[in-house]
Amino acid sequence: MVIATSKLTAQGQVSVPSSVRKKLALAPGSILEWEEQGGRILVRRAGRYDNQDLHQALFRRPPRPRSLEDLKEGPRRHARRHARH
Repeated sequence: MVIATSKLTAQGQVSVPSSVRKKLALAPGSILEWEEQGGRILVRRAGRYDNQDLHQALFRRPPRPRSLEDLKEGPRRHARRHARH
């Protein structure tokens, strides 16, 4: 079943039709994977990552556990720093 069609540019670029972008939840910067299976080429969105994956990729170590008091102190410290005197 054909969902949509695209045209290849001279530079080898393809536009992804809006109906396909919506179905795959694609946005600028999304990664597509191309896979060959039995003479067919499958295109799919690359795996999704959660915030923990992003944090580990950026900081290379897991965040330390925080207590409830630590979590409450953050906004207090921010308010004290930005309070008008």
